[in-house]
Amino acid sequence: MEFLIFAVIAYLLGSIPSGVIVGKAGYNIDIREHGSGNLGATNTFRVLGMKAGTIVILADILKGTLATALPLFFDADVFRLGIGLFAVLGHTYPLFARLNGGKAVATSGGIILGINPVLFAIMIISFLITLYISKYVSLSSIVTGVVAVITSIIFRDWALAIVISALTIFVFYRHWENIKRIKNKTEPKIKWM
Repeated sequence: MEFLIFAVIAYLLGSIPSGVIVGKAGYNIDIREHGSGNLGATNTFRVLGMKAGTIVILADILKGTLATALPLFFDADVFRLGIGLFAVLGHTYPLFARLNGGKAVATSGGIILGINPVLFAIMIISFLITLYISKYVSLSSIVTGVVAVITSIIFRDWALAIVISALTIFVFYRHWENIKRIKNKTEPKIKWM
């Protein structure tokens, strides 16, 4: 019963559409009507700029972190990684945004931050290096997932390795169209200032 309660809370946390809230509250813009139409941080960066994008990515990370940390506040003996997965589910298929959400990257990262901050730091470094070299956010997200799987295996944290593997496969699935566009050289690149 405890797991179910925390899972529902995590899903509802994940369902908070940060990009929509920031766009409407700060810019009077529905982010879903611009750019790629996605309500995640990448589209927010492209459409609304650095400040809005940073707020959204931090909020999306926090959803995953809070979901995994919440059981600690109540001294609940539940599988926190499993709880975190429901936050990702909420972020991807949000109740508060017609089940059309983000691509699971930031909230997945938030889960890792809540469980293993060292691995999270490695993921950030991997993401930034890949992004600097490739200029593709989607490719950077995928590569970071693979790096996280390998690193968790090196750490011999098998539960984490299994969950991260599942998340990475899901990130691949969510980025399938991006992968095809990278192959066709039509995927937008970021511009470094």
